[in-house]
Amino acid sequence: MLTHWRPALVMIAAFTVVTGLAYPLAITGASQLLLAGNANGSMLRKGDAVVGSSLIGQSFTSDRYFHSRPSATSAPDPADATKTVDAPYNAANSSGSNLGPTSAKLIERIRADTETLRKAGATSIPADAVTTSASGLDPHISPEYAALQAPRVAASRKVAVERVEAILAAHMQKPILGFIGEPRVSVLQLNLALDAALGADAG
Repeated sequence: MLTHWRPALVMIAAFTVVTGLAYPLAITGASQLLLAGNANGSMLRKGDAVVGSSLIGQSFTSDRYFHSRPSATSAPDPADATKTVDAPYNAANSSGSNLGPTSAKLIERIRADTETLRKAGATSIPADAVTTSASGLDPHISPEYAALQAPRVAASRKVAVERVEAILAAHMQKPILGFIGEPRVSVLQLNLALDAALGADAG
């Protein structure tokens, strides 16, 4: 009987050590040596403080900063746990809106956002300025949407728009290898660069 059990038990123990301990430890060690930033969440810092991740967007509402695209994430309603309330860029509840193109709520929200942008002087509205991403946590916006916001940011900070546009241009991310993906701008990284170049209290 033991003759039949011994090989099975030895194999279980061996594979437990190899696949359950040795392999995970080797991969973790290699990732910490070769790609420490990525392995630890691609964290972004402002001085010594961690302010976010390059992989997860944040909500900005001040005119002094570039704004992210709309987000449909939500959070439990503090007054009623059976309901939810809008909570843009809630990383604990990644989700899209699931609203279809005939949804009155979606149409109303896009119409309101478009009207706000037009009142600010926009003549052409980039799609990501009024649409949410599937995750609700997209950290990037298009160069067109970023350029649309530059005059507002410059006016709020009381600097020439050319200074803001120069910072924007320096933080434009190109397609990987020149053809994979689209040009994009990381909103958090751009806003950190604004504070570094112009001062957090500028304006």
